[in-house]
Amino acid sequence: MVAIPANSLKPSPRQLRLDTLVRLRWLAIVGQAAAVAGVRFGLGFPLPFELCFLVIAASVWTNLLLRIQYPASHRLSDNAATALLGFDILQLAALLYLTGGLENPFAMLFLAPVLISATALTPERTLALGLLAVGSATFLVLAHRPLPWFPGQTLSLPFLYVSGIWTAILLGTVFTGIYAWRVAEEARQLAQALAATELVLAREQHLSQLDGLAAAAAHELGTPLATIALVAKELGHALPKDGPVADDLRLLQEQVDRCRSILTKLTSMGEEEEGFLETIALSHLVEEIVEPQRAVGFDVRVLAHGEGPEPVGRRNPGVVYGLSNILDNATDFAASQVTIEASWTPHEVFIEIRDDGPGYAPDILLRVGEPYVTTRSAAERTEADNDEGGGLGLGLFIAKTLIERSGAELTLTNAAPPATGAVARIVWPRHAFAQGAAISPQGESKGSLKE
Repeated sequence: MVAIPANSLKPSPRQLRLDTLVRLRWLAIVGQAAAVAGVRFGLGFPLPFELCFLVIAASVWTNLLLRIQYPASHRLSDNAATALLGFDILQLAALLYLTGGLENPFAMLFLAPVLISATALTPERTLALGLLAVGSATFLVLAHRPLPWFPGQTLSLPFLYVSGIWTAILLGTVFTGIYAWRVAEEARQLAQALAATELVLAREQHLSQLDGLAAAAAHELGTPLATIALVAKELGHALPKDGPVADDLRLLQEQVDRCRSILTKLTSMGEEEEGFLETIALSHLVEEIVEPQRAVGFDVRVLAHGEGPEPVGRRNPGVVYGLSNILDNATDFAASQVTIEASWTPHEVFIEIRDDGPGYAPDILLRVGEPYVTTRSAAERTEADNDEGGGLGLGLFIAKTLIERSGAELTLTNAAPPATGAVARIVWPRHAFAQGAAISPQGESKGSLKE
């Protein structure tokens, strides 16, 4: 199993990029200026035009100062991002105060800074900004200038209607904040979990290539070793048999012969196991993942049966890792027995891993296999788990991702009563399992399982 630093897998908040916030504020500035100018000059409604543009100018100066002081790629700290979003809420509140308060239809824009915060900042900071937005809306209910309207006429909405607008802002802030935070958090967790999966797959593929590298190294070392052997032989003929370096030459020749023997074994191992390393039968795949459990004294029951010839597939390090991870999870929670059943039909290949443990808890059964959904309590996580990324809820997610990339479908359920325990069922279409298994007479693969 490949160890992954636990601190590299834990979800963390994503810092807000300054350029993103500045661009959004420019968009708001253009919209505010167009609305104020349209009401004043297009509709001819009286309003405090100079004061409105003074409030808009505050946002303009803020953007210009940020552009001058920081590069576009600058990432804002949580404190700075919260302060800037809070400024946006207060700037909007000042503009609404001058143009009718909550009677102004643009009052719903209070939701925008809260939405941005929910996608990029922590829930605590989003809550603080939400309270600021609701507090500003409450102030505008009680104090504001009249809504711009036709000259000589006054539009005054009933207090009950304005209260409804305030309630809509309150509920919209709460719903939008929670929904946006949840969606963004799931996206962050999924991205981090997929990055961990890619790391595991890359390392597993690297390990599977070590045998080929050993054979290649043996081939490359053969030439210099032959030169050393030739020079040692020539020196043995040229120097006296009982000379001062005769013993050293004999020792050198013995070590050269020993190196030749080792390199010959490495080369022959690569040639003999080439077919095995490239393809693997279903029963051999099962035995490969079971063997480490038997080595530590855990007896895993293996069943294999099917219709017709046994399927043979391309050896996929990701599939081996994923199945091993599921088996490890089963042995950790089993009371006494784990069973692996491999079967096949002319159209499908099945592997089912069952244990007799308590099974998945009802509260996580529907979410098992998602990133950061763990079946272990904090007390059950060992120091080794933390070092390898265990206990973080990534093990089954990584296994599921790697197995499904091979064309299989993984289902994680509990055993039907009266039986107990968890059941992991992996199903491949037979053509997907066998894809790339055909080997040409020269030993070259004609395809590979999609990684």
